[in-house]
Amino acid sequence: TEIQRKTTWIHRQTYGSCFSSNDDVDLEQLVNEMNSSMESVYSTQADTALLLNNGHVHATHNHQHLHHHVHAAYPGHSQAHRRHTPPLPPSSPSRERLRHSQPMHIQAVRCLQEEHQLRPASLPAIPNPFPELCSPAGSPVLSPIQSSDNHIVKVWSEDGAGKVVEIPADMTARDVCQLLVYKSHCLDDNAWTLVEHHPILGLERCLEDHELVVQVQASMSSDSKFLFRKNYAKYEFFRNPLNFFPEQMVAWCQESDGSIPQSQLLQNFLNSSSCPEIQGYLYMKEPGRKSWKKLYMFLRRSGLYYSTKGTSKEPRHLQLLSDLEDSNIFTIITGRKLHNAPTDYQFCIKPSKVRSDCKELKMLCAEDEQSRTCWMTAFRLLKYGIVLYQSYNIPQQRKSNLSPFSAPVRSVSENSLVAMDFSGRTGRVIDNPVEAQSAALEEGQTWRKRSQRMNVLGSPSPLPVNFLGLVDTLMTQVWFHGRIMREEAHKMIIQQGQVDGLFLLRDSQSNPKAFVLTLCHHQKIKHFQILPCEEDGQVFFSLDDGATKFTDLIHLVEFYQLNRGVLPCKLKHPCTAVAL
Repeated sequence: TEIQRKTTWIHRQTYGSCFSSNDDVDLEQLVNEMNSSMESVYSTQADTALLLNNGHVHATHNHQHLHHHVHAAYPGHSQAHRRHTPPLPPSSPSRERLRHSQPMHIQAVRCLQEEHQLRPASLPAIPNPFPELCSPAGSPVLSPIQSSDNHIVKVWSEDGAGKVVEIPADMTARDVCQLLVYKSHCLDDNAWTLVEHHPILGLERCLEDHELVVQVQASMSSDSKFLFRKNYAKYEFFRNPLNFFPEQMVAWCQESDGSIPQSQLLQNFLNSSSCPEIQGYLYMKEPGRKSWKKLYMFLRRSGLYYSTKGTSKEPRHLQLLSDLEDSNIFTIITGRKLHNAPTDYQFCIKPSKVRSDCKELKMLCAEDEQSRTCWMTAFRLLKYGIVLYQSYNIPQQRKSNLSPFSAPVRSVSENSLVAMDFSGRTGRVIDNPVEAQSAALEEGQTWRKRSQRMNVLGSPSPLPVNFLGLVDTLMTQVWFHGRIMREEAHKMIIQQGQVDGLFLLRDSQSNPKAFVLTLCHHQKIKHFQILPCEEDGQVFFSLDDGATKFTDLIHLVEFYQLNRGVLPCKLKHPCTAVAL
């Protein structure tokens, strides 16, 4: 019939050449099989029911309705349906057992999900020979661009040279100092520190070891910078607390009416449940004016207060000057003339949010250096507490385990010196350390013999030499600073911490044949002249008018490092300037 021929043509177009022209198909049985197949599809795939409404065939429809639905499902074949198709032969029993699924629309999302699930199982198990190129994590091409967490920090040394380092955001000041010590081949004696320097404001302070450098840099102005220098007084108050906290300034000591052990004094500051208090007179600069007012002040954990009525501690007479949590204490380096200060012992409390506004600064001035040191040290202890003690203990616990990268301390000019041998026609660098040491000792003996025949007194700056592993001249010693002024020597001693035994040697300004030893003792800076003296044609150096004589300045320094002699204390800490 006509319906049978058209239906056979539709199936041939849909399923390919599944039937030949001689196949005999039972139309009624084929429709029933198609309906049963569609019902099973609908029962398992309910989400595709809406997409299959146009292609659904009901079992109760007649042949004309089937012909109409097939045209609706495949409108593109309307012209092809009108073609004449020859009659089909009767169907065989083997063809009756064949079951064909009805064409259906598959959602794209479901198709992709199934493809994603089947993809790993379908791939062959072949190892990738270049995982670093094909994996997104290791490939610079396939991996997504990520913003680096590192930050650029520039640090300046005492000689004016700068070094740029790239550090992570969680790197502390101690870690940066150790990095610079390693890069500069210095000895890590735990005295190095980063200094926050504000040239326009004339302020500077040493960063605590636990402070994050990136956070501090974010609060600094564009003209501010970091300095790399030594500070021997950073934790000196843990070793000698009574030198830093006079009894008349500690309220707890006055109330006890007796001497306080050092351990109890420090424990009172470190214990958060205690209430230590520093009290005394300070000069405070009045806001917007150059005049200073002397007030009695109290430093507590809650902040710095001043009394509006004499030395009264009553709460109604106390006025809060600054809190400790959001402020830092700085040393003023511009001198007393700029601010018309009553003394030279100035310091300042600067809020952390302030960058370059002088109006927000609390300018203070103490009577002497000991009072200023007491106020500034107590400020640090009350603000950071036990964290400072933990930072102090870290290097103490690692003293036995020295870093393998540690090297002897180098001065500014030593970085360019090597051991040389000029015995042949051309000079050569001595790479063998044993050979270099023997050559140094031999050269040292030659210099000593030569000094007996030379008139060193006529030289403006005699330079005796002692060799220890390398051909070191006097200029390469870390404690010798050459032709610097007296004021510059004072400045260097103050910057590196006024602790007992901090010293340096320099040329004398009044006597070109002499040298000067600058020494700090009890936070006071003293100067001792080293005079040359001649005996039997040989030149010696002495600090005590010839009672103790030395062939060169290096022997003199080594002696007073072991013996006090005529000095108020031994030479302990060399004032060092290291080039980055």
